Amino acid sequence: MDLFDYMRESKQVKEAPLAARMRPASLEEIVGQKHIIGKGTLLYRAIASDKLSSIILYGPPGSGKTTIAKVIANTTKSSFTQINATSAGKKDMEEVVSKAKDSMGMFGKKTILFIDEIHRFNKGQQDYLLPFVEDGTITLVGATTENPYFEVNGALISRSLIFRLESLTKDDIKELLLRAVSDKERGLGALSVRACDDALDFLSDICGGDARSALNALELGALSTPRGEDGQIAITLDVAKECIQKRSIQYDKSGDNHYDTISAFIKSMRGSDPDAAVYYLARMLYGGEDIKFIARRIMICASEDVGNADPQALQVAVAASQAVERVGLPEAQLILSQAAIYVASAPKSNACCLAIGAAMERVGAEQIRTVPPHLQDSHYHGAAKLGHGLDYKYAHDFPNHYVKQQYLPDELVGTVFYAPTEQGYEKNIKNWLEWLRKD
Repeated sequence: MDLFDYMRESKQVKEAPLAARMRPASLEEIVGQKHIIGKGTLLYRAIASDKLSSIILYGPPGSGKTTIAKVIANTTKSSFTQINATSAGKKDMEEVVSKAKDSMGMFGKKTILFIDEIHRFNKGQQDYLLPFVEDGTITLVGATTENPYFEVNGALISRSLIFRLESLTKDDIKELLLRAVSDKERGLGALSVRACDDALDFLSDICGGDARSALNALELGALSTPRGEDGQIAITLDVAKECIQKRSIQYDKSGDNHYDTISAFIKSMRGSDPDAAVYYLARMLYGGEDIKFIARRIMICASEDVGNADPQALQVAVAASQAVERVGLPEAQLILSQAAIYVASAPKSNACCLAIGAAMERVGAEQIRTVPPHLQDSHYHGAAKLGHGLDYKYAHDFPNHYVKQQYLPDELVGTVFYAPTEQGYEKNIKNWLEWLRKD
């Protein structure tokens, strides 16, 4: 690095956003994530001893993935290279690999490659890295907000340790904010900023565990607020509220948050907890989830988990699905709430689900059975000569519109697929079927 490169880099550091300037430079400065980077943990020991193997850091935005990578860069004696998968191509990786081979061959020095947003690489790009990770030319440090088991090449995963980061707690965020306010070298200490405790509590809570979001809001407040008569910049609760006007929640409509939240929503309805169901519904709506997708899941739950215990549940769910398409947001949230609460509060039975599952299994596992002749179609000329429909008994001609006769194929006579429960209306169905078959 020559003098001009040094001056340019120094200027970039000074002009970088507060969140970038306040990144911890050492293991001891890292806040939160004690379960993976706390003193004595595997990752802590590996970084401290400079014995790192390939790893993938997986967690929500602002949880510290890049921070850990920067600490690795400051700690290791290996060459450290960083690329971003959103902009890097195969040529960039070929250049990294070439330099890594030279570094290893000429100086015996390993290369650590940090790939931010590694899930953005396609399969071919990930496959290209595999042999160089395999032979130790490169030690991979990948960072992703997406579940690596879905988005990263299985071969790369098998050669890496996965570390899952959690959203930072409110106390973690507040500690970072206090550090930023007081730090005169990298933070806002030289600006004489005074942050009120309630403002820090507000920013720590509303940022949703995203340290970057909280620090950006703090910096915005400091740079846009005039000094008071005492010469200080006061970050009050009102100032903080102006800097973040909507709560930040971790919700990606195509990522883990999407699947985890809809899973919790369905399981809450199935578990007859309308309060939890409406809470997860609110989270999805707040995150911008497709209302038609939500309505489809309610319809499925109404059939799969309520079934004939309350046949009305499916009607409510279908009506809600049609209504939300006609009404749209914001009023559609009222309709979805009504339907979700109804399904959650309804008696539950999965007997219909089990019945079709058992029947599908038998159909797939055994040779297709012939339909009993008396049930076969007889509405065409010559059917009678084939014996189709002969001796069929029309149920409506008999008392209670029921008559005993064989309906299942010969080989399945006596098989029970649908076993109604004692739940809700299904108890009536069970009693009715038992009464019909009592003779």
